[in-house]
Amino acid sequence: MIYSLSGRIVEVGQDKVAIDLGSIGYEVFVSRPSDFLEGEELTLYTAEVLTQDDHYLVGFASKREKAAFEALTSVKGIGPKTALSALSKTDPDSLFAAIALSNANYLKKLPGIGPKAASQIILDLKGKLVEAEEKKAATKVDRYPGVAAALKNFGFKAKEIETAIAAIPDGQNLPEGEALRIALQTLSKGKK
Repeated sequence: MIYSLSGRIVEVGQDKVAIDLGSIGYEVFVSRPSDFLEGEELTLYTAEVLTQDDHYLVGFASKREKAAFEALTSVKGIGPKTALSALSKTDPDSLFAAIALSNANYLKKLPGIGPKAASQIILDLKGKLVEAEEKKAATKVDRYPGVAAALKNFGFKAKEIETAIAAIPDGQNLPEGEALRIALQTLSKGKK
């Protein structure tokens, strides 16, 4: 099993990239090829797809996106191509928040995901993702205590607060007002 590939992007295609590792190059399917630039040095985290008819690599810019892909492909009826297509229009945090909130409407907007698949994703993944998401949410609650307090004052339950705060994008030190806006948007989507 190939865990990751570190090298230089030498070609960007419609649904894949070619990465040169020095003496060998790999063609790797990705969800958003436009995120990659020719000549860029990077590490792609990979998943190997091996079926009766196909054998190829799928690559991800982050471990979290790889985890989202693996979670989706573990759902009955969701194959690698459908999972990649769905990930082309969402990010892992939004996907996991939608699952935690049982937001089938959000999932149905993703390419290749219809009402039946959305229900199956929620059924299969909601319980499995809870522990990982709770740990992630707990660290964000510590980072945004004002947002947590405001949501509590609005009458939201602790679980809803954790899920909403978990949807705030990582890697950004957002002002609490902006973080609160994102959390409230997440909660309003879950109520639809």
